Amino acid sequence: MNRSLPWGWIALAGFLLLLPGPAGRLLLDLIGGLTLTLLFLPLLAGGAALIGWQVLRSRLQVCPACGISSFDRDVCPACGTSRAAGSASGAAGSVFDVGGPDELDARSATITVDAVDVKPSSPSAPKP
Repeated sequence: MNRSLPWGWIALAGFLLLLPGPAGRLLLDLIGGLTLTLLFLPLLAGGAALIGWQVLRSRLQVCPACGISSFDRDVCPACGTSRAAGSASGAAGSVFDVGGPDELDARSATITVDAVDVKPSSPSAPKP
């Protein structure tokens, strides 16, 4: 049972593509639009995923005690620390937040380093 090729439909499609009339232009525009959609669909999906990730990150909170990220809750699901005393900004993972009154703010800290001359060891000296 060999099926013959639909030469009539192929000839009609070829004639519409070669015909400079409105039907040929409509068919070419339709094919071009579908092709562009298929080519740019991964880029559109990636952009939507990036926007979704940014929205998700803005809703996460970092626990000041253990550092786990979770959604807005009054109590940390990992360690049980109350978040009422934590940062009120609601932004996730700000590296400039000061954890508590006992911690030193690194932006205003000064580290003093003293240079010390070290005598080079001789190759015959035993190493400890």
